[in-house]
Amino acid sequence: MTGGASRVATGRRTGGDDQRTEELRDEPGDTLAEMDESLLTEDERTWRDARRRADQKVALSRELAKAGVITVPLLLFVFPAGLVAFIYFGLKLGRRAFRLFYEPQLRERFLQEEVDRRVRTNVSTERRNLEGEHHRSLEQLSASIAHEIRNPITAAKSLVQQMGEDAGDVDQEEYARVAVAELERVERSISHLLRFAREEDTRVEGVAMEDVLESALETFRDRAERSGIAVVRRFDAAGEVRGDAEQLRRVVINLVTNAIDALEEGDVAEPEVRVSMGENLAGSEVWVRIADNARGIDDETRERIFDPFYTSRENGTGLGLALCRKIVDAHQGTIELDSTPGEGTEFLLTFPSEARARTEGVS
Repeated sequence: MTGGASRVATGRRTGGDDQRTEELRDEPGDTLAEMDESLLTEDERTWRDARRRADQKVALSRELAKAGVITVPLLLFVFPAGLVAFIYFGLKLGRRAFRLFYEPQLRERFLQEEVDRRVRTNVSTERRNLEGEHHRSLEQLSASIAHEIRNPITAAKSLVQQMGEDAGDVDQEEYARVAVAELERVERSISHLLRFAREEDTRVEGVAMEDVLESALETFRDRAERSGIAVVRRFDAAGEVRGDAEQLRRVVINLVTNAIDALEEGDVAEPEVRVSMGENLAGSEVWVRIADNARGIDDETRERIFDPFYTSRENGTGLGLALCRKIVDAHQGTIELDSTPGEGTEFLLTFPSEARARTEGVS
């Protein structure tokens, strides 16, 4: 490295950026050009490029002056030779002036126009893709709603018609009971659909997840005892979070209901639902696990289980888990599923702790 470069490197080690810039102004122009690109700071590269362009402009001015000294006398005293000199220097120096003064601006302008064009094209393409996905989602949702509501209405209509045709039939009471059950299924589907579609007001406050779990599990005491299902609790912390206690309770009730339904439908020697809760080591998250030892979930169902109106049960609406995920998302949490056929199912919920929520300003 040259002596000038050594002085520059020394300037960097002392941390004096301003001093270094002043030193560079005193360096010969070729010193910076010879230096390794990686040794230069952004300010130094800017200074080098500016100095290079200034040198080019000075050189062009000198060439113009020299051309003027040659061309003007020739034009005055030897016109044909002067005309040739004028054309020669005009083309030569005009091209250099164009490259120096106008070409960078044109390049920047064309580059910006090309970037803008490509951005518009990409945005338009992405918008079309999103609109297509949205349209397909609406079609799928509409088909699911129609299927979910049409089937029980058709069944209820058929039963009512049967009752009208066989007024004295002894099965009238059974027909009426089934028809009412089917209409209740429609009512339940519509109720879930409205709850899923509308934005509910979330009452955010400090909530102890332990209280939410105890309140939710209390509603299953009688049913669990009748079905011989053990509900095992393990709470390692109070689980302070910020959120809507009633909405969180609804999530727990839905998940425990699914677990008990699966255990009642299956043939398990010692059926149990395990509900546990705790915090991570950093105290920034509260987790809740709800697990059962039922038959588990197959791969196809596991992939689609959170999709609206997808259900593997005959009397399910397919909106329960979709509502759960919506509520969990609204609380800045996550919901994950782990299930193996024949070995049971586990849902893992995680939420920001109240301390973390307050620190991050989560409302």
